[in-house]
Amino acid sequence: MEFIHQMAPWIDENEINHMVEYLRSGAWLTEFKKTEQFEQMIAEYTGSKFCCVVNNGTVSLAVALWATGIGPGDEVLVPDYTMIATANAVRLVGATPILVDIEPQTLCMDLNCAEKALTKKTKAVLLVSLNGRSPDMGAFIDFCREHDLYFLEDAAQSLGSFHGRKHLGTFGDIGVFSFSSPKIITTGQGGALVTDSEELYQKIKKIKDFGRETGGTDWHDEMGYNFKFTDLQAVIGIEQMKKLPQRVIRKKEMYRLYESELGGIDGLEFIPTFDQTSPWFIDIYLENPQELQKHLKQNQVGSRTVYPPINEQKIYANGREYPVSRNYCHRGLWLPSSSFLTDEQIVYICDSIKKYLKVKKPAKALV
Repeated sequence: MEFIHQMAPWIDENEINHMVEYLRSGAWLTEFKKTEQFEQMIAEYTGSKFCCVVNNGTVSLAVALWATGIGPGDEVLVPDYTMIATANAVRLVGATPILVDIEPQTLCMDLNCAEKALTKKTKAVLLVSLNGRSPDMGAFIDFCREHDLYFLEDAAQSLGSFHGRKHLGTFGDIGVFSFSSPKIITTGQGGALVTDSEELYQKIKKIKDFGRETGGTDWHDEMGYNFKFTDLQAVIGIEQMKKLPQRVIRKKEMYRLYESELGGIDGLEFIPTFDQTSPWFIDIYLENPQELQKHLKQNQVGSRTVYPPINEQKIYANGREYPVSRNYCHRGLWLPSSSFLTDEQIVYICDSIKKYLKVKKPAKALV
């Protein structure tokens, strides 16, 4: 069995051919028409009025915070179970991330815990739809309205996932996506901000382009930076977006196959996903995931332990307890989740897991 990576980008001849075509066309390389086309595709797919792409997902989070005026002296509610970039972006703009425990049903921010974390300095909720899952979005909207807070969505792992009929990332004032290599579509690095507010959109565009009064001038009436995308990345992104609908279908099929093979095994937990959810990674929860990780590697299968709790990171240690986050972060393992995995590979992975757990559960017959 050839080694099965936990995650790998999926690039084929379409990206190669269009890149060659673009480079031969007298391309300027920096962001221009291809970037605009990529942004329009994201806006149309997510149902957003506006989309602006930047150089990576962390920057897109920081730009969302800057655009809403959040900075020194402000507090932002952040889940304790997330990639550290969520909290780091808050620090980057000079604000303070206030960590909040998660709910076990979705592994997303617990609204009751968020309410207890509120202070007079709280200016925003930065909700992470972890692995494409989401809590009660309507309840969070009401909560933010009641307390006059910005509702920002870190939907980096959620392109292709919906809550009801509405795409994640479009519930709040600004939603953010990431296109780093492990994501469902990738441009190597890259991020996108979506919003229905023209005012916020104009602020976002200004921040990413040095704070210029208008494009093509060197007069600056606001602080800004160089967070531009490139047409090189956009050429790849356009071809990736064309494949997104089929990848969403495949991700759901993969989750169902994993669950049918491993569901119901004592000591192994799946967090439910729904038909609207396109899981980024297939995640399972069990005791001592590091030991299973070693076993899988010996059987030519890559895996990765999930993020540790933010509050247990040295730079965010605060002496507080987040019991649900701690429970899941210390038991989580991401299994191979590339969209191009075959059913046969998934069954092999599941058989390897069952051997480790000493489970006699027959493999599902493949048609």
